[in-house]
Amino acid sequence: MENEQIAIRTSVFSMVGSFVLALIKGLAGWLGNSYALIADAIESTTDIFSSFLVLLGLRYARRPADENHPYGHGRIEPLITFLVVAFLVVSATVIAYESIEHIRTPHRMPAPWTLVVLAVIILWKEVSYRIVLRKSEETNSSSLRADAWHHRSDAITSVTAFIGITIALIGGPGYETADDWAALFAAGFILYNAYYIFRPALGEIMDEHVYDELIAEVRQRAGEVPGILGTEKCYVRKSGTRYHVDLHAMVDGQLTVTEGHDLAHLLKDSLMERVPNLGQVLIHIEPLEGVKETRS
Repeated sequence: MENEQIAIRTSVFSMVGSFVLALIKGLAGWLGNSYALIADAIESTTDIFSSFLVLLGLRYARRPADENHPYGHGRIEPLITFLVVAFLVVSATVIAYESIEHIRTPHRMPAPWTLVVLAVIILWKEVSYRIVLRKSEETNSSSLRADAWHHRSDAITSVTAFIGITIALIGGPGYETADDWAALFAAGFILYNAYYIFRPALGEIMDEHVYDELIAEVRQRAGEVPGILGTEKCYVRKSGTRYHVDLHAMVDGQLTVTEGHDLAHLLKDSLMERVPNLGQVLIHIEPLEGVKETRS
């Protein structure tokens, strides 16, 4: 199955899971008098929208290259990631504001049974995080990676809610606000997490040099092609789930233009076949004077 299709299916999994959990958290928070759970439900609601955005972005990124987009449509992924980050910031702001309001306003103790609900939610969100993160690494999808960290942040907010409710129940009267302080702490973590997923997406948009391992593999594979005497410059940029490579390859300076052209195509085809997830590969031939190819 191609990477884009795997990413789309994973995004649908995230969206359905977030929808179910948002309903469970919201009802449990309302019935159990826990604002930490309600805050958690708000965070899960933003997960639904962010997963939907990721799904739209992944579908758009699958479009083939055209006259206006010769490198394909993969750059939509980091742009979608920016929108996901915006949703995280908004949800954190709402949670922080409501938490402060609840801290200032006396209210009842949360119900003990909400801890059971939170325990199940924490387990499920951590499993979801690991599944989606593994798929993001498998498909090289930055927006899917952001979606995975949404699940992790959701798990963390649930953990803080669990701790807050536990403190409130153990402490008894006067400790009701422990639940709200937990929600406020969760808001801070969400903001930190927003930056954590924003930074790589920004690097992708800016063509940041962060692909040393891939460059090393490209150079190694290029050196295994008969007629290639070495490599010089090698640049890599990411677009969607694909990597575009610009490579300067050194060859015998006595080759004809036709021979150099054919060798460049041989090198390109070899890299496309042996290095996974490559998109466009541009080969620039550099003549190496006074050196003859000795390989058979």
